[in-house]
Amino acid sequence: MTDGYEEFTGTRPVDERLRFDLGALETWMRARVEGFAGGLAVAQFKGGQSNPTYLLSAGERRWVLRRKPPGKLLPSAHAVDREYRVITALANSGVPVPRTHGLCLDENVIGTSFYLMDYVAGRVFWAPTLPDLSYTERASVFADMNRVIASLHAVDPAACGLTDFGKPGNYFARQIERWTRQYHASVAPRIDAMERLIEWLPQHIPPGDETALVHGDYRLDNLIFHPGEPRILAVLDWELSTLGHPLADFSYHCMMWQLPPGTFRGLGAADLASLGIPSESDYVAAYCRRVGRGPIDSEQWEFYGAYSLFRLAAILQGILGRVAEGTAASARAVAAGQAAPGLAELAWRKAQHIEGRRIPKPPRTRSSP
Repeated sequence: MTDGYEEFTGTRPVDERLRFDLGALETWMRARVEGFAGGLAVAQFKGGQSNPTYLLSAGERRWVLRRKPPGKLLPSAHAVDREYRVITALANSGVPVPRTHGLCLDENVIGTSFYLMDYVAGRVFWAPTLPDLSYTERASVFADMNRVIASLHAVDPAACGLTDFGKPGNYFARQIERWTRQYHASVAPRIDAMERLIEWLPQHIPPGDETALVHGDYRLDNLIFHPGEPRILAVLDWELSTLGHPLADFSYHCMMWQLPPGTFRGLGAADLASLGIPSESDYVAAYCRRVGRGPIDSEQWEFYGAYSLFRLAAILQGILGRVAEGTAASARAVAAGQAAPGLAELAWRKAQHIEGRRIPKPPRTRSSP
């Protein structure tokens, strides 16, 4: 049984551009992995747009290696050191993560920085409608996604040594500025809607501020589920994690309800009730109950959605830029990058909707008898 995304699932031979010296890696691992004696085999995971990811095996043991891609990179992108730090820090937090074995910043070993962690055997779902699961299983998968992101936002950064993992306060302003820089740094065609959002978003940031540990890319296909249970065993791809506003993180996760099926695997046209998948409003309410907060203002939620779509469009624009430079890690990189204009247009429509709600309606006048 599959969920229709075989091109993302499993491994393939290592791309010629992304090969490295296995002997050098074995030498590094002997000093850091207990009981490791060499004899590595390597394959490359099909999924992933950012940091190339490899499956290593020796006998019955398996590990995962995540590295920076080679070539010229956008500023602050592909932060494998940050991934390693947060995964290691969360080992005993209650948030499910793989066990880490070491970080290597010496580019002489395999050509770029990398880290090593355990391979976690389980299921990765790509289609958000979960076509191979039952009604009850779908409901349970979404409930566990909700539980884990709420658990993450409840983590005390000080308790796991992450007080300096990001700057507290002004998160939306700083992130809008960051993704504006990333968008402008990409060697890809300009997008009119992005240019309008770059001007509009900073002027409409909702009041209030909060700080929590945020994942930055919490979505279905970055989660490993138990082989036979609707339970998350590991959260992956922490490259964008930081200290930030929890509702920025959560609204990014909730984009799947706002996107049509053909756009970045959305739920927009799905019959959710018949599938056992909660509506967006019910999912948001469940999260609020779990973290102990009141209802989220509807206009603020719309802003968070516009911001999240803008951010994703900037990320995809960066992928398209790396396609032009020949450093993109996935065969699907071109298609992913080409989704950026549509996401930006959807974000701009949300912005216009917020503006439309703020325009006072003319008073009703009685007609003459």
